[in-house]
Amino acid sequence: MNEINHKTVFVLDHTPYFGISCESPIDCDFIKSKVAVPPISKSLWTCAVEASVEYCRIAYDLFPVGKLIRFVVSDTAAHIVNTWNTNTQSLTHILNAMSMVGVPPRQTQASDYSVIHGLRAAIEALAEPTEFQKEQLAVHAKSDCFKLVNRGRVICITSARDDASMKSLEDIFRTVLVQQNAISAGHKEYINIDQCHLVIINLYPANMESMVSNRALIEISPILLSEIHSNKANTISNKLTHLILPHFDLASTTVTGIPMKEEQNASSSANYDVEIFHGRTAHSVFLGTELVLPHSLKDGSDYETVTLKWCTPRSCGSSEMQPCLAQCRVTPVDVTSRPSSCLINFLLSGRSVLLEMPKKSGGKITSHLLSAHGGEIFIHSLNTARSCLEDPPSISEGGGGRVTDYRIKDFGALMQQHRLVPLKPLPERQPDEHLQKMRGKLARNSRYWPLTLGRTVLYNVRHFVEPLLLLTQKPELSEEEKMLCLKSIYNLSQLEERQEVLALPNMGHRLKGNKKEEQYRLLWSELETIVNCNGASPAHKAIVGCIRECRRMYPSADGADPYDKTHGGTAEGGVAAAAAAAAAADAHRASVIRATTDSPMSPPHSMGGSTGAAGASGGATAGGGSSGGTGGGTGADATSSSSGTSVTLAVGSGGVSVGLLGARGTMGSGKKGFGSGGRSLLDVLASTERAISQKRIDFSGRLCTPSGQVAKLYSHVGAKDADGGGGAQGRPADVK
Repeated sequence: MNEINHKTVFVLDHTPYFGISCESPIDCDFIKSKVAVPPISKSLWTCAVEASVEYCRIAYDLFPVGKLIRFVVSDTAAHIVNTWNTNTQSLTHILNAMSMVGVPPRQTQASDYSVIHGLRAAIEALAEPTEFQKEQLAVHAKSDCFKLVNRGRVICITSARDDASMKSLEDIFRTVLVQQNAISAGHKEYINIDQCHLVIINLYPANMESMVSNRALIEISPILLSEIHSNKANTISNKLTHLILPHFDLASTTVTGIPMKEEQNASSSANYDVEIFHGRTAHSVFLGTELVLPHSLKDGSDYETVTLKWCTPRSCGSSEMQPCLAQCRVTPVDVTSRPSSCLINFLLSGRSVLLEMPKKSGGKITSHLLSAHGGEIFIHSLNTARSCLEDPPSISEGGGGRVTDYRIKDFGALMQQHRLVPLKPLPERQPDEHLQKMRGKLARNSRYWPLTLGRTVLYNVRHFVEPLLLLTQKPELSEEEKMLCLKSIYNLSQLEERQEVLALPNMGHRLKGNKKEEQYRLLWSELETIVNCNGASPAHKAIVGCIRECRRMYPSADGADPYDKTHGGTAEGGVAAAAAAAAAADAHRASVIRATTDSPMSPPHSMGGSTGAAGASGGATAGGGSSGGTGGGTGADATSSSSGTSVTLAVGSGGVSVGLLGARGTMGSGKKGFGSGGRSLLDVLASTERAISQKRIDFSGRLCTPSGQVAKLYSHVGAKDADGGGGAQGRPADVK
């Protein structure tokens, strides 16, 4: 699809009403005379012609080719001033044609004076193809997928009584537009109008009040957009100057502090300001950088301008050319003023001028350059960052200035892990199959990837969780890999339990005082984030659940104990309910805790849960906690404390259970929730073990003994004594 939006048609009202005065006297310096000179003012027609021609001059200066403007004068009929032919697209042709049209006629009795004749001719002009459109149609004549989008703008300068008259004018224009499209469908000389932008400017004398209201741009129909502006005749020039900015995507810049010698006194100089128009790209390329665009409202107008300060001019030699981001043509707004003329002549003489712009961090920087090339003046947006022509910066310097702690090695490893190699195409292989997989893998593994070490805690202590960071990058994990990740998590939880300080660099504002609690809080948060981003398999979910449980196991960074809410009560029912909930949620953690705390020679665990004699009960409690569990035989409790850590040993007929309780979980730790009547961490783990005891392999002797009989412990000892004819008597023990 090729979009064309380079047509503009001016419709000037040439009815007798436009021959009246605009009631804005012109200040003239006449020689004192005894004869009184009456005030001189322009007519509405003169104001409209001058403003529209100035609009045309700015467009022709900035767009020597590509933008076409036509003029239509409407009175009793439509008078075509120029065509889409480039030979008629000049100010000389337009002004000569306007002089032939002349001033509006005096008041007559004829009633067929109307601006509607000109609006009809403007719609027909938009339907006529330009030379460029004819070339496009000829090139793509045999192409079925090509569609030429024809867009245009109609600027109508007229006068109406009230809003109802404006509404009637819009309705007539819409009707004629639809009719023209119907004609274009069966006519080879016309093309369809896909969209039209109608701008109606209501003009009235300065000493009157208008009954027509301003209205912003609205959509009248799918192919017609319309806006209304009501202006006094002496301000029509400012209104069209404002409208040309959005029409052609332009911006305004005011060059301040231009030193110029006074015309009367050549020995002195004063500073002047000159406003110029150019493409908006000259300013938009700086958005998002440290430069500040000093916008201000133009005096006497309703549009903004950017103020840039004049710097010492330089010659435009090749040795002083600077790399630029954008280049746009420039035209002065007030082309007849002396400061504008001096600036233009200065630049056309071969000199160039640097312009300064303030920075957010303070100070100024040269951001633009005014220079002439081939008789045309351009504004260059200079590259304020490091030039691509210089040597590349050292990685130790960093692209952010003084930032030097980039994760360079980790980035190299990331590139190695996601390196692509070409594969031989096979018929059974889908095209780009592996490329899509690699894209998904890269998106998954880089979803959370801190650029600097100063913005992360996890990657500064990665030696503690190295297996987890590497293994969780896989989409699926085996059972052994999952257990290895869980082991790393519990090793990290033991570091927090021992209150070891993490060796971290200066974290700036990320950490408040480098408190241990804050360090571990950020560490757990990052660990959970990266595992969540790496995968969503059941193993990943189990690892995330384990991380969350370990975060709940210890107090948070503000010193509050998360177990206060579940263990803060003294009622037995509440404790039992909390223990049951913890048993259901923490079932998978018990086996890993034993794997990381027990020695390789430790006997198998069986924390209760045996099928003992009915009615017999025994329990193992830590720190005077409530009893729990059922088992055969009697139970014995033994508790020892060393260095703030309590180890509780529960022995019963159901087996032996060993639990490690950190200093934060002891009765003397001063935390709430583990007071008298509460349960220790060992009790919670014991409840978990009782819940999963049936899943563990039972004692081999009991498995080999028929149901109802007593299993013998160390049965071979008695057999050796019988064969040896005596000897040391072994200690028989029957285990049921």
